[in-house]
Amino acid sequence: MRTSVVLLTRDLRVHDNPALAAACTADRVVPLYVLDPKLANLSPNRSRFLHQSLADLRGELRGRGGDLVVRTGDPVAEAIRVARETGAETIGAAADVSGYARRREGRLRDECEQHRIGFGLFPGVTVVEPGTVRPGGGGESYRVFSPYHRAWAAATWRQQAATPERITLPDGIEPGQLPAIPDGESPHAAEGGESIGKRRLAAWLRQIQGYEDAHNDMPGDGTSRLSPYLRWGCLSPLTVAEAAKSQDAGAFVRQLCWRDFYYQVTNVFPKLSTEAYRSSGDRDWRYDYDALEHWQDGLTGVPVVDAGMRQLRAEGWMHNRARLITAAFLTKHLGVDWRLGVKWFFRWLLDGDVPNNSGNWQWVAGTGNDTRPYRRFNPIRQALRFDPEGVYVRRYVPELKGVDGAAVHQPWRLPDPVRRGLDYPAPLESHRDEAVWLRP
Repeated sequence: MRTSVVLLTRDLRVHDNPALAAACTADRVVPLYVLDPKLANLSPNRSRFLHQSLADLRGELRGRGGDLVVRTGDPVAEAIRVARETGAETIGAAADVSGYARRREGRLRDECEQHRIGFGLFPGVTVVEPGTVRPGGGGESYRVFSPYHRAWAAATWRQQAATPERITLPDGIEPGQLPAIPDGESPHAAEGGESIGKRRLAAWLRQIQGYEDAHNDMPGDGTSRLSPYLRWGCLSPLTVAEAAKSQDAGAFVRQLCWRDFYYQVTNVFPKLSTEAYRSSGDRDWRYDYDALEHWQDGLTGVPVVDAGMRQLRAEGWMHNRARLITAAFLTKHLGVDWRLGVKWFFRWLLDGDVPNNSGNWQWVAGTGNDTRPYRRFNPIRQALRFDPEGVYVRRYVPELKGVDGAAVHQPWRLPDPVRRGLDYPAPLESHRDEAVWLRP
């Protein structure tokens, strides 16, 4: 009887999981997740989401006669150990693009070769695999989104992998216990898991037709909120893309293409979190840690910025328009190094990953893939356009709940008696006189 191990990483699902489907061609299958101490405690929010997703996945696998085998330690060493204990002939995993993931894959390949165990990498983290479409002239990846989008849209997508109906574990293997689900830092964070992700997708597809008009409406929140489920692989990006495509929701499919775009960038530039992709765009950044702390705490005195930063803490998520505004404020207005913003978002975001978190930060900072690296987002103009009545701001900045309408975006312009009665700070001293954003 043939036995196969599938090392699960960011593909925590049973539907459209090519690595799991390939393993299920064997007689016995070990779905394995290794809790890696090197990745622990990077984000309490993501740790909670991960553990919820693992518990849900275990339930899905047990419902098919199998189980999720859990170990703690170095994923490579544990995968080899489990394979030798069970006499497994192969180990499979989903291919990923971060520097850490690539090093892990390389070590696992070498160890498998040494122990005469077959090794395979499978798609599943993106819609179109990184490196599948390449620019002419021998380039490794597209540097600009629009031509990548055209090539991506014209590419042939793979067939979705079959969902296993029955999974049989090898005799005698101890599944191991999942640790207790840890506390996160955000009280209103979404719950992880494939089951919840599928329900959220079904609900989203019922309203997806309004996405193009509503996705920038900050108070309306007309976005899918599926990004954490895609980040952890609770949902297959291909499944989501095909479902959206079948509804003729091109604007939403385009956003999934943006996600793939940064994966193909990271595939050839894995240091996206620490090094400027376009070094000529880097500059003499300021390291004003007092201003940084005010930004982190949502106390800059610019209401739309503070609302976004407080949403991040409350939910472990932030509206995409608010991500652009808050990131631009830190980098283009305060002049603070984008890498400090990357770290802060990475700590809080349920969907935080190297390709999209770092890629979008570099895009805003002017060091990445933006074709207009010197663009600036005026936060007041942005607020008046995408939150015209101040509903989003008042939702997250309760100090301003008594301010009516659009006046909430510029409280420094209120009459003195009103302004003095607000328990809300004035704009940061270092930028209080910057007329570019103090007026719409």
